[in-house]
Amino acid sequence: MKNLFVTIFLVCTATNYSQNDISWSKEYQLQQSDFQSPSTQIGNTNIINLMTSSGFDFAISMSNFEFMFTKNFNSKVTNAFKRESAAIVAPDKETAVFLIGFAQYQFDLAELYARKLRKKLNEDKKTFSNISFFKPIYDEIQNEYSQKITSASKETEMGKNVDKLEKLQKQVIADIEELATYCKECKILKKKNIQ
Repeated sequence: MKNLFVTIFLVCTATNYSQNDISWSKEYQLQQSDFQSPSTQIGNTNIINLMTSSGFDFAISMSNFEFMFTKNFNSKVTNAFKRESAAIVAPDKETAVFLIGFAQYQFDLAELYARKLRKKLNEDKKTFSNISFFKPIYDEIQNEYSQKITSASKETEMGKNVDKLEKLQKQVIADIEELATYCKECKILKKKNIQ
């Protein structure tokens, strides 16, 4: 299990520090120029493909003593869109536009699930929790996220059904707002015992 943690940590940290990463922000909307993979192609093809390279990661590096007294892991869970590996392949600009819309939904959905992960880590972390307590939580949240993306991809035809995508998008933004306390920069206030 210790080897698994080290591997996960190294994979996560290796992907977290690219200068071309876009950290999620409610103000930023993805654009065609954010898809910088050499595979990106618009026109002269009959293929439709989207590689967003967005998602959330969890990585920590701290002593056992530090870990024991840490409850807020908000800053340790990141959600980034990786421009260098993001690609769109579309036969025309119209198709590219709806693919970008779906990519934005996916990026926003990743933020929602990053916040769900932060919340669950905060709720489940006890003073003497073992470092491996996060693994089943991460796996569960990642699985839910993957299922939601697959479902949305089918429902919206990867963004082609603009009305359905807009409805899903509004719901995700509302759900993100409900978890405002769990933004990456947020400090979680400790609950005081009321007697």
